[in-house]
Amino acid sequence: MTNSSPDFAQAITELVSIRDFFRWAASEFVAAKLFYGHGTDNPWDEAEQLVLHALHLNPPLADEWLDARLTRAEKERVVANIQRRIEERIPAAYITGQAWFAGMPFVVDERVLVPRSPIAELIEKQFAPWLSAEPQQILDLCTGSGCIGIACAYAFPDAEVQLSDISFDALAVAEENIHQHDLADRVFALQSDLFESLLGQRFDLIVSNPPYVDADDMASLPQEYHAEPELGLASGVDGLDFTRRLLAEAADHLTENGVLVVEVGNSWPALEEAYPGLSFTWVEFERGGHGVFVLNAADLRSARKHGLI
Repeated sequence: MTNSSPDFAQAITELVSIRDFFRWAASEFVAAKLFYGHGTDNPWDEAEQLVLHALHLNPPLADEWLDARLTRAEKERVVANIQRRIEERIPAAYITGQAWFAGMPFVVDERVLVPRSPIAELIEKQFAPWLSAEPQQILDLCTGSGCIGIACAYAFPDAEVQLSDISFDALAVAEENIHQHDLADRVFALQSDLFESLLGQRFDLIVSNPPYVDADDMASLPQEYHAEPELGLASGVDGLDFTRRLLAEAADHLTENGVLVVEVGNSWPALEEAYPGLSFTWVEFERGGHGVFVLNAADLRSARKHGLI
């Protein structure tokens, strides 16, 4: 926190327009030394998200709206959002109850990680050039809010999508999002520890954003990340506990030409060191992000045959 706390009552009394509250909130966020990384990367965008949510408006806002005057009730809602963000140090998405992924809104709360995976860019490109045909069966493993699998359902309108997670709490959020997007006819949520409840099932595409934060990174994460469920972040000393299991079992759940796409973030050097015989294809993103690899079924089966996984 700062040496001088924000005067929230003064803001309600003296500030007038949407522009005023954008500027004030951004300034207070800088002073409070907040950390960004849950959908925004700077104080202005964070301020915009929280101010507009309180006003029941969606960004981006046209310039002619910026000087609109707020009622006292609107000011109080805006300030309440800003105050929570500063004092509780929680991601803005937990305050608004909503996050955007692949251009779509998703319900989120403290039961799931805030969507932010660069895999969104791959989904928008329909995983080109790695898929040889449109997938009919897709698995979103460690689904959390369901955002990756649901976005895949939009990208491939003929596909059936399975959303899997070990957490019943996360799956309850995923179910909300399935119904919000009106996809209950072909997107399904299932509780499973890795492939435990998926025995005998094979998929043309398995996408996973599993826990991959190593012990050192977990210890040094900003406070905002500790508001998220640790189950969705931590994965042992080197961040690879879950990914090791995934690599060992994925081949049995891919079709002949199936593709595996996994995000391991900052743990990618540890993964390459642990599996020197595997030829990971690391995705390069236009909009930023790293640590996402692609492997096909043939590579995984060959690696297992030769004792590499």
